[in-house]
Amino acid sequence: MSHKIKFVALLVLAAVLLAACGGGETGGDGVFRVAVIMPSNINDLAFSQSMYDALLKIQEDMGGPEKMELVYSESMFVVDDAAAAIRDYASLGYDLIIAHGSQYGSSLREIAPDFPETAFAHGTTVDTFVDEGINNVFAYEAAADEGGYVNGVMAAMLTESKVIGIVGPIETGDAKLYIDGFVAGVAVTDPSVKVNVNYIGSFSDVALASEAANTHIKAGADILAGTAQMVVGAIGVAKDNDVLWFGTQSSQTSLAPEIVVANQVYEWTVVLNDIIDLINKGTYGGKAYEITLANKGLVIDYNDAFDLPADVKDAAGATVQGIVDGSITTGVGN
Repeated sequence: MSHKIKFVALLVLAAVLLAACGGGETGGDGVFRVAVIMPSNINDLAFSQSMYDALLKIQEDMGGPEKMELVYSESMFVVDDAAAAIRDYASLGYDLIIAHGSQYGSSLREIAPDFPETAFAHGTTVDTFVDEGINNVFAYEAAADEGGYVNGVMAAMLTESKVIGIVGPIETGDAKLYIDGFVAGVAVTDPSVKVNVNYIGSFSDVALASEAANTHIKAGADILAGTAQMVVGAIGVAKDNDVLWFGTQSSQTSLAPEIVVANQVYEWTVVLNDIIDLINKGTYGGKAYEITLANKGLVIDYNDAFDLPADVKDAAGATVQGIVDGSITTGVGN
């Protein structure tokens, strides 16, 4: 089923459910309704899955589908399609509509004022549009440089060739933060290690990511890293060439447990719990959030199947603690 057909089907189902329940008012029937619009698939092992997995956890904590209805529109690369989905969900009375991508900001700026009692959220960004008189938009971002820095420390200790390759999407947002943090972590641990960074200009082009990974390996890299949903291509190349991999956003261990060392995982539950609490109290936006190692919105997920040397894991743990207590800074600006 295509994402457009799936989206239409979800809207029809949602309309039936809302009609049966008497509308979408928060608490009116004890059901909190959430819709999320994502640029890629819910199982991309990256940006979109990080949000979808968090919403499933929230749903379970709230008591299951009977207490929290969750619908989604995936593969919304076209912003106009995403805008149509956002407006349709708002028209159906959903309590919280998450536009999971900073590229959807301009759409929220136009749509949110038409639904003042509907809460919207988007990221990664800090822009809630409050200065424009819009009071029903939340924003969230990830201090991705922190986990990137930790991964960089481990990578610098593990590389034997002294060459590391990074496959980046577009040089912006949490992708750039992660990569800059990674490079900084390598440099502070072993300045002799060369880190080659290649931004392919796309969040979704798996073939380009694979090509970039092959180029890095030909240049001598024995460790790779990268960010965004296109990295599945790079991970496949790393696996085929027995090259280690460091992941981010969501756990990528399942793709290649023999070569994935660790992942920085986004735990958006830190943000979502507070947003839902505020909505239930009558606040529909105006607050920006950041997930960090300190608030446990960022988590270093070690691959148990990988035999990580004790001194490397100890160094990673010490780095996490240093970032949390402020004795270590990544040197990367937001």
